[in-house]
Amino acid sequence: MSYTAAEMMIVAAARALAGARTVFVGVGLPNIACNLARRTIAPDLELIYEAGVYGARPARLPLSIGDPTLVTGATAVMSQADLFGLYLQGGLVDVALLGGAQIDRFGNLNTTVIGDYAHPKVRLPGSGGACEIAANARRTFIIMRLTRRAFVERLDFITSPGHLDGGDSRQRLGLPGAGPDLVVTDMALFDFASPDREMQLIAAHPGVTIEQVREAVGWNLRLADHVTETPPPTPDELRVVREELDPEGIYR
Repeated sequence: MSYTAAEMMIVAAARALAGARTVFVGVGLPNIACNLARRTIAPDLELIYEAGVYGARPARLPLSIGDPTLVTGATAVMSQADLFGLYLQGGLVDVALLGGAQIDRFGNLNTTVIGDYAHPKVRLPGSGGACEIAANARRTFIIMRLTRRAFVERLDFITSPGHLDGGDSRQRLGLPGAGPDLVVTDMALFDFASPDREMQLIAAHPGVTIEQVREAVGWNLRLADHVTETPPPTPDELRVVREELDPEGIYR
């Protein structure tokens, strides 16, 4: 079947959630990927939203983390203070799925400004809860479109910590979560399994070459020992995305 690059990215992110019990859901593409996972590969997945919702069962794709559809059928609704203090900081979030405007080779994210902080070219939404989520979740998955403008040698601002300067710098700082584990893009998949925790290419999507991936990254990209090809979306995955989650095509 034919599919878009965005659909490939959404499906790949959803598949990565197999085996996870709890996921902290970010807005945008993380939102649709997590809801696809719950409808396909991870039916027992508990969706956690920043507004204070645990175990969300949205009947439609939520428009934001404060969409009322998150409340109906949810396991629990609580204050943000309880959600962050008891669940996130309590170590009960298996995976956080986040996005960003910029990412560097160690998985640090920028969602604050493009350009100088005092006189930015673009003022972005900021952290929200992303910094705390990236610091405390057991693992972090990142979903972003792969462009040289987004995958940069140096961030304009570090909003959410990844592996900081690489190696054990995250652990030395005392951050409780293990940090970024996977980066899902519209062209390829990356992990941080290298000894210095630097991002490395592990799979290219169908029709995408390694050289195309290299050209879209703003540093000398590391390759895993075995770079594979991502399996394409199945008809059932595409049906759920197109008919149930995003019939208007906002994300896909």
